[in-house]
Amino acid sequence: MKVIIVGAGIGGLALGLMLHQRGIECDIFESVRTLKPLGVGINLLPHAVTELDQLGVLDTLAENAIATSALHYYNRHGQPIWQEPRGLAAGYAVPQLSIHRGELQLSLAQLAIQRLGASHLHTGLALESLTQDPQGVTAFFRNRNTGDTEEVRGDLLIGADGIHSAVRRHFYPQTDELRFSGRMLWRAITDSNPYLDGRTMFMAGHQDQKFVCYPISEPLRQQGRSRINWIAELRVPNPDLPRTDWNRVVDASVFADSFASWQWDWIDIPEIIRGAEAIYEFPLVDKDPLPRWTHERVTLLGDAAHPMYPIGSNGSAQAILDARCLADRLQALGAQRQPDIELALKEYEAERLPITAGIVLRNRLNGPEQVMQLAHERSPDGFQHIHEVVPEAELADIAARYKRLAGFDPAKLQSRA
Repeated sequence: MKVIIVGAGIGGLALGLMLHQRGIECDIFESVRTLKPLGVGINLLPHAVTELDQLGVLDTLAENAIATSALHYYNRHGQPIWQEPRGLAAGYAVPQLSIHRGELQLSLAQLAIQRLGASHLHTGLALESLTQDPQGVTAFFRNRNTGDTEEVRGDLLIGADGIHSAVRRHFYPQTDELRFSGRMLWRAITDSNPYLDGRTMFMAGHQDQKFVCYPISEPLRQQGRSRINWIAELRVPNPDLPRTDWNRVVDASVFADSFASWQWDWIDIPEIIRGAEAIYEFPLVDKDPLPRWTHERVTLLGDAAHPMYPIGSNGSAQAILDARCLADRLQALGAQRQPDIELALKEYEAERLPITAGIVLRNRLNGPEQVMQLAHERSPDGFQHIHEVVPEAELADIAARYKRLAGFDPAKLQSRA
C-alpha cells in the first residue's frame, strides 16, 4: 500500500511518521520550497503529547518546550476567575507542552527524513488536481521550481494541506467559504522576565477583548528569562473578512490602546506588547463542518478537514489525533486478503468527523473560555470574589465538559495508556 500525503504541516508529518511506524509506505508532498521555522507558539495537550511520545519524540521536544504547569483565566481587570493545574501537575502521565510551532514542525520533518528517507519528503510541489479509479489515485503536482507538472500514483491520498486545502477545494469548490467571526488576532513573541512561575498559560478578558500569554522556551527559562507567545484579540467594526494578505506584519498601534490599562502586579501587558519584534495579524476564522471528508480513496485530515478557532489549544492536537486514528485504520487493512481502503477511510471519518465537528461548534461558543464570558456578562465591572458571580461548580463543569469533548479528560487518557 502506498499513501500520498498532501501537506507537510504537523498533521501530515505526524501521519507520515505513524504510517512508517506501522510499516506502511507513504510520500509527503509540500507546496513550499523550503520548510522554515515559521509561525508563533502552539500548545499541545496531553492527548496529543501521548501520541508524540509513542513516536519517540517527546524527549526531543521537551528539551525546547515548556512543560505547562497551570492554566489561569482572569477578567479584564486582572481578577482571577478559574485556575487549574495542567499536564504533569494535573496528574497526566505526560506533560502539556508549549512550543514554537516552527520548532515542532521542523523536528517532525527532520525525523521524517531520518525514518522515511529524504526521498519521501517532497517540497516545492503544489497539488493542482487529482483523479481516481478502482485501483488508486493519481495526483498532479506543479513543481514550483521548474513549472513542470509531476504525476504521482498511489493507493490513496490524504489531504493534510491546511485551512486553504486544495484537496478539500477539489471536492467542495463552491461551498467552502471561510466563516469570519468579526474578531481579529494579533500574534507575536516577546522575550521578557518570567511571570508567575514561568510555566503558566493565562487568558484574560472576554470574547470581544482578550489577551492570551504562555511561555514557549525551556532553554530560556533555565536562563531566568521567558520567551512569551501572546495573542491579542478584539472585535472589529464593520466585520468583513479581510481581503489583504493574512499573516501580515502590523504596528502595535492598531490595537494596543485597548490594552493600555492592563497592568497588574504580576504582569505588564502593555510592556509585553511593546517588546515584540514583529506582530502578525490574522482574522479569526473557521469553516462549517463538512457532511463528509471521504470520497472513495481520498480523505481529509487536520485543518483541511475541520478548521477551528484557536480556542482550547485544539487545532494541532486534533490533527495529531486524526493521524493516529487513520494510521490505525490503515494498519488494520494489513490482515485482509483484499484490503478495503474505502471502508477504512469511511471508518476513520465516522470516528473523527463528529468529534471534531463538535469542537468546531463548541469553540464558536468560546469552549472552556466561556468562564471569562460568563464573568464579564454577569459582572462587567469586576467582583469581590468570582464565586459570587459564577458558582465554583459551574466553572468546574465548563472545564470538565470541554476536556471530555476534546478527548483529554484524565480518565480517557488513562484508559488509552
